[in-house]
Amino acid sequence: MKKITIALASFVASLSLMAQADDPVIMKINGKNITRSEFEYSFNKNNSDGVIDKKTVEEYVPLFVDFKLKVAEAENQKIDTISSIRKELSEYKEQMVVPTLVDSVFIENEARNTYKKTAERFEGQDLLTASHILIMLRQDATAEQEAIAKARIDSIYRVLKSVSASELSEKFAEMAKEKSDDKASGMRGGALGQFGKGMMIPDFEKAAFALKAGELSAPIKSTVGYHIIYMIERHPFEPYEYHRENILQFLDQRGIREASANAMIDSLANKKGMTRSQVIDELHEQLISTDRELRYLSQEYYDGTLMYEVAQKDVWDKAQKDTNGQEAFFKSHKKDYAWDLPHFAGIIMHAKDAATIAKAKSLLKGVAEEDYAKAVTSALNNDSVKVIRVEKGIFKIGENANVDKLAFKQSCELKPMKDFEATDVYGKVLKAPRTSKDVRGQVTTDYQNALEKKWVDGLRKKFEVFVFEDVVKTVNKH
Repeated sequence: MKKITIALASFVASLSLMAQADDPVIMKINGKNITRSEFEYSFNKNNSDGVIDKKTVEEYVPLFVDFKLKVAEAENQKIDTISSIRKELSEYKEQMVVPTLVDSVFIENEARNTYKKTAERFEGQDLLTASHILIMLRQDATAEQEAIAKARIDSIYRVLKSVSASELSEKFAEMAKEKSDDKASGMRGGALGQFGKGMMIPDFEKAAFALKAGELSAPIKSTVGYHIIYMIERHPFEPYEYHRENILQFLDQRGIREASANAMIDSLANKKGMTRSQVIDELHEQLISTDRELRYLSQEYYDGTLMYEVAQKDVWDKAQKDTNGQEAFFKSHKKDYAWDLPHFAGIIMHAKDAATIAKAKSLLKGVAEEDYAKAVTSALNNDSVKVIRVEKGIFKIGENANVDKLAFKQSCELKPMKDFEATDVYGKVLKAPRTSKDVRGQVTTDYQNALEKKWVDGLRKKFEVFVFEDVVKTVNKH
């Protein structure tokens, strides 16, 4: 088995040709050179302001080595060739590449096409800014209902006609707020904002386009009722340059930059006779070759993806599923799991009344502890009526007022659940954990850590590691 070697200063000279003069190799793991700048990127990122457990460079070196050893093991197992992993890494490259590709010609053409389609829809007609007052009338209204609506709109119109031109705008807004059945526009003084041809119902649009700025229409009837229209402003549709910035902002919100990047990628693929994935790989290589920060960000994602996958496979899943291993670990480290205070193991029952609690307790005789909750709820509750609620677990003194009162006989107040007036407990008071199940969370974590340490120790024997101490001393000091 190969052993880790802490390289002497003489190794630096022999390997310095493999790195740029300003970026020496700081360590070599399984034949791969790690430069000082890559190590610095990781160290500085993981020890930035706000990080609670900061490390010195010397403390961080073994952690970084362990991380890289896990990546080496993942590559050794060819995890990077698994289709799902390749897909994930490819998608990340695409996410990195796409924002850097902006086809300004494509975006400009889309903006002009958007303007052209909008202008064509207006057919050369003016843009209007108007307000209205609406008295609603259903299409199936009776003659009497129509007469009432007509009388209301006529009354409003007479008032508006009686005011001077200088007062009309203010009076119209006031009456729209008070009288209009269109409450949304009424709150704005009847304002409809700007609109063009084809944006309003036909009868309303025909009457609006017949008005000049500052004019008031006589009551007109549409499919929704009677309107009075006040024309605030009208003007021709402005040229492209006037709307360009707003159109670009509109397109940007709808992903135009991503669309332009995708169009560029597809164009390059067709031109070069390559697949889309190959083009993205090529663009990604170009990007990280000129941007050190992005190169290490990309490397970090690659390493992290592989490390997670191999650790999940070789350690984490085993620790979670290996109940026999957990129990053996618990027995051999039992003193580490001693409790300073007694615990209660069982259930807390919240029932509609004391009689339900009594039924529940009678059902639990002879039932295994892990089945307490199911035995009670399945027997007493049904889909439409819940007469009992159950909390299952292991509770330490001070964690739950009901357990403190009923199991530990503490002098505290019960805290019944809303709509369930009776409360009781069923289970045992324990002075110490019986099996690993009683402290499963803690045991699982400790067992996982032990498995991981053993795994990493094996990787340290499996893969050759050189750390160049002279270069370590120069981290962030050059």
